[in-house]
Amino acid sequence: MLPYIQFLLEEEIIIKTKFDIILFDLDGTLTDPKEGITKSIQYSLKSFGIEEDRKNLVKFIGPPLHDTFKSEYGFDDEKVIKAVEKFREYFKEKGLYENKIYPGIEALIRELHVNDKKIVLATSKPTVFAEKILHNFSIYKYFDNIVGSNLDGTRSDKEEVIRFAINDYLESDKTSIVMVGDRKYDIVGANNIGIDSIGVLYGYGDLDEIEDSKPNYIAESVEKLANILF
Repeated sequence: MLPYIQFLLEEEIIIKTKFDIILFDLDGTLTDPKEGITKSIQYSLKSFGIEEDRKNLVKFIGPPLHDTFKSEYGFDDEKVIKAVEKFREYFKEKGLYENKIYPGIEALIRELHVNDKKIVLATSKPTVFAEKILHNFSIYKYFDNIVGSNLDGTRSDKEEVIRFAINDYLESDKTSIVMVGDRKYDIVGANNIGIDSIGVLYGYGDLDEIEDSKPNYIAESVEKLANILF
């Protein structure tokens, strides 16, 4: 248990946070999906006769699958559709569960919920898969809304996801909303919309990537993220 959580439980203090509406990315922010995603990509590429070491497939974590298949392997639209279908063939049965929640995340999400914060998932992963992952880690109940991409590949751009995710909170002061993510897509999307952002470094974006995207805050760990949010 994180020290600040233990303190809260012992003192029974309800604390106020700067942000009332907190958007979380999923992969690399709440969970570490490396094993499941890389195995799913490996499975997909093998169907095209491409043998690839899983360590070279970490680049698929974060950006929309369609974009990475195009940029990294030169797939045309038709081939991308087939590649994503093969990816999902493995992912929905096995890859989805080859995943780990980062230590401290469940406690953080629960404490935000206890303090009546609106918790929203904003991910480029298809909503149907994101929901199953949250259920698998028993944190689905803490989320007020879950926004992901559509299975046909639409609404996969992170700015579009974030914009849709805050649609229910348009009457709120934008300074009360923050986006938390581990890649530049999360930060740039938030910046373009005009809300604050927190770049986390325990996921899949390195310091240079996060700094270059200009977040309002940087958190090296889950505990540092908690310190920012509380």
